[in-house]
Amino acid sequence: MASTAVFLPIPHAKIQKPKKLDHHKPHRTLPVLFTSNPSPHFHTSTISKNSLSSSSFRHNFHSPSHSSNSEAQCHALPLSPTNNSIETLQDSSNIQVKESIPRIFVQDPPWISSFLFHDWCERNRRTGQNVKLEFRETERRNYGLLRRRQVKAETEAWERMVEEYREIEREMCEKKLAPNLPYVKALFLGWFEPLREAIEKEQRAQRTKKQKAAYAPHIELLPADKMAVIVMHKMMGLVMMGHEEGCVRVVQAAVQIGMAIEQEVRIHSFLEKTKNFERHKTVGHSQEGLREKEILRKRVKSFIRKKKIIEVQKLVKNEEITPWGRDTQAKLGSRLIELLTETAYVQTPVNQSADCPPDVRPAFRHTFKTVTKESGQKDWRKYGVIECDPLVLIGLDRTAKHMVIPYVPMLIPPKKWKGYDKGGYLFLPSYIMRTHGSRKQQDAVKSVPRRQLQKVFEALDTLGNTKWRINRRVLSVVESIWARGGNLGGLVDRENVPLPEKPSTEDLTEIQNWKWNARKAKKINQERHSLRCDTEIKLSVARKMKDEEGFYYPHNLDFRGRAYPMHPHLNHLSSDLCRGVLEFAEGRPLGKSGLRWLKIQLANLYAGGVEKLSYDGRLAFVDNHLDDVFDSADNPLNGNRWWLTAEDPFQCLAACINLSEALRSSSPHTVISHLPIHQDGSCNGLQHYAALGRNSLEASAVNLVAGEKPADVYSEIAARVHEIMKRDSNKDPATDPKALLAKVLIGQVDRKLVKQTVMTSVYGVTYIGAREQIKRRLAEKGLITDERLLFTAACYAAKVTLAALGEIFQAARDIMAWLGECAKVIASENQPVQWTTPLGLPVIQPYCKSERHLIRTSLQVLALQREGSVVVIRKQRTAFPPNFVHSLDGSHMMMTAVACRDAGLCFAGVHDSFWTHACDVDKMNRILREKFVELYSMPILENLLESFQTSHPTLTFPPLPDRGNFDLREVLESPYFFN
Repeated sequence: MASTAVFLPIPHAKIQKPKKLDHHKPHRTLPVLFTSNPSPHFHTSTISKNSLSSSSFRHNFHSPSHSSNSEAQCHALPLSPTNNSIETLQDSSNIQVKESIPRIFVQDPPWISSFLFHDWCERNRRTGQNVKLEFRETERRNYGLLRRRQVKAETEAWERMVEEYREIEREMCEKKLAPNLPYVKALFLGWFEPLREAIEKEQRAQRTKKQKAAYAPHIELLPADKMAVIVMHKMMGLVMMGHEEGCVRVVQAAVQIGMAIEQEVRIHSFLEKTKNFERHKTVGHSQEGLREKEILRKRVKSFIRKKKIIEVQKLVKNEEITPWGRDTQAKLGSRLIELLTETAYVQTPVNQSADCPPDVRPAFRHTFKTVTKESGQKDWRKYGVIECDPLVLIGLDRTAKHMVIPYVPMLIPPKKWKGYDKGGYLFLPSYIMRTHGSRKQQDAVKSVPRRQLQKVFEALDTLGNTKWRINRRVLSVVESIWARGGNLGGLVDRENVPLPEKPSTEDLTEIQNWKWNARKAKKINQERHSLRCDTEIKLSVARKMKDEEGFYYPHNLDFRGRAYPMHPHLNHLSSDLCRGVLEFAEGRPLGKSGLRWLKIQLANLYAGGVEKLSYDGRLAFVDNHLDDVFDSADNPLNGNRWWLTAEDPFQCLAACINLSEALRSSSPHTVISHLPIHQDGSCNGLQHYAALGRNSLEASAVNLVAGEKPADVYSEIAARVHEIMKRDSNKDPATDPKALLAKVLIGQVDRKLVKQTVMTSVYGVTYIGAREQIKRRLAEKGLITDERLLFTAACYAAKVTLAALGEIFQAARDIMAWLGECAKVIASENQPVQWTTPLGLPVIQPYCKSERHLIRTSLQVLALQREGSVVVIRKQRTAFPPNFVHSLDGSHMMMTAVACRDAGLCFAGVHDSFWTHACDVDKMNRILREKFVELYSMPILENLLESFQTSHPTLTFPPLPDRGNFDLREVLESPYFFN
């Protein structure tokens, strides 16, 4: 360390003799005040002339006693820079100089300042290390507790439910009365014991039979009580979410129950290996074999105790159960369903005044339904269903929260992805891709070198490591609305639509209208029932997680490479309700830019055209509604309810709460925000086509070019549709039937009418799909009440909308056509279309004719679908353009996710909507634009054509479509590219 200097006291000051110090105190001191800081605050030493003229500088500091005889003495400082030493320095500054002493500049010996500084650093280092070690130890303990809870959640869900029913039964026996249970639990309790006994009886029967059933080896693999619970919960879950009121197809129910049993068998078998092995010894094992198994058991227990799950899985891998296959699952599932239909009963409420016996009837029955293949044709087919009694459905939607929900959010970060089935949940089966049984796609992903998928693994890990928590204030508002009957803020009405009364007249027209209205009311009630069950399950997950510090969503991919959370209910890809009650667990200060983005987010969520204003316009909108913002945050249900007029009300409420906290703070920029701020692509599919085609006009229409305000492609298409209809309305209705339809529709054409069709056009929407989309929008307006007129008007509007799209986005249409033609060439050779995404993910389109495979079960003959060897040419052709673009937008999202992680940002992605903290939006905007440019700087179409030609050298493919000269780098300067 360089030597330093100290200025001695000012001349002509009086010296006041300080108090004598006790130099025998135990603390270590040095009789010196020469410091390495030449600040004027340290004029604290007083030294006599004699001491200054001493022959040896070092000798003056030899011992404390040496300076005690001097007229003045140096103050002694403790070696560590504690608060006491600072006080000593400040007190000693009051010393005054008694006689005239010349101002002297004295060189400080290096060993003094070095010694003091080294000691101070060492003590601070040790203190910092101790604090870090304590923090790490606390974190380690907390992680260990959370990990144990996570393991239990994944492995003991069914076990806990069995124990709960046992406990209720014990309580009933002791108190001799039935407990007050939620409806669905009361049903389960009544079915549990008879079903358990029936399964036990079946297990015993299969042991003694000479000719065993095909499912015999598998029905033995779980205890009867656990199997009974799985069957009840799975069946009721399928009934709740079924598309047919009170019915579930046998083949679907049998396979689903069989899969659930197989999954639990794997977990049960794994855990049994860690228990007392003596109970599992069987006759015929050699002593050597038993010894080896005992050693394996001890090692498994040791690794589980040390929480080394990977090592455990490696140890037991050789003893894992081979996959059962659909046949086995269906046969076991069918027999268990049959046992449920034989043992589960419901009873109508007992009328005390009635003399008749109570009405007890089966809760489920097996029957068949008949459907015609095409309306008006004689071709028909039968399929078996499990039909539940209407009494089962009563109250089911109000108690759905008591169902067992697998794949709940994780309490700890998911396992890192390292392969097809290596990653995600700790014990629950986790696969990196949702292949829906496509063996070709599974084999393709498994055969790819791990190094090639490294970026994909990193992206999924980044999404999975984002920590979430429940926004309790928003959840409490949701709970209040739900308790009052729903039907507010987008929540479904908890009451059914009343069914129309049958007319007393025999008039055929009235009878026909009654039938139509009754059918419509039943359909609405069926939809409401399904939505109520869905809402209950979402809320049950939110209630379960609301007291957690945070939780995580493991992610995997669909076959095109788009990422999804593996938990299916309460996640950020779901509805406004889910997004409103979720927020980042980590909070960050808003900062100046964050406050601005928070206001823009609020304007975007309010929507209604506000989101299409410039940023300044959106900020002005929020500033003009600050009273509404504060009222919404303070009195969400008892105020003026401005937030309920937003398109995304619950997300809008969350933004109002956060913004009101910031604006009421004395320092708004320092307020901590947990709210995710969204940056959404502008009709993102067309943005990708514009980048592929380099067409300047199309790029400008979808905000790849900077503008004063965002370009709105939906409004542009709506204006073009209105122009065409206006022209058609002037034609003669007698010669052109379109004229009448144009006159009916001309006043109803707006942005909302065409938005969904435009959005999905790049993803391959067909004419029929467009017709249904527009028909729903027209029905919502309510201006056309006649069903036939509504249908024909929707047909006409769909044709006009698709024609307008073709006029404006011709280059995009050319690329779509080229992709479709390439797919047709490949599929004509009975080959599926396959390609590799820019991140190295192999994609194979799974569209093949399925083969029916008949199996005989105890219930009926089931027709299982298998992946066939013949491709469906039409589907391969029409699906390829949207699937290819989806694989590109998935690549862009994953590239952005990894880059945001490297930049220290918290990131979540919903396909073409990227989320981060308000303070980090500017950074994320820069990153996502850079990654878009990086992606499309690759020769994507050229590489695709080359891969086709390499894979199919004998085939001839059409030439690449012409492309424009748009400069991709303009995206970097476009403020509304994602906004």
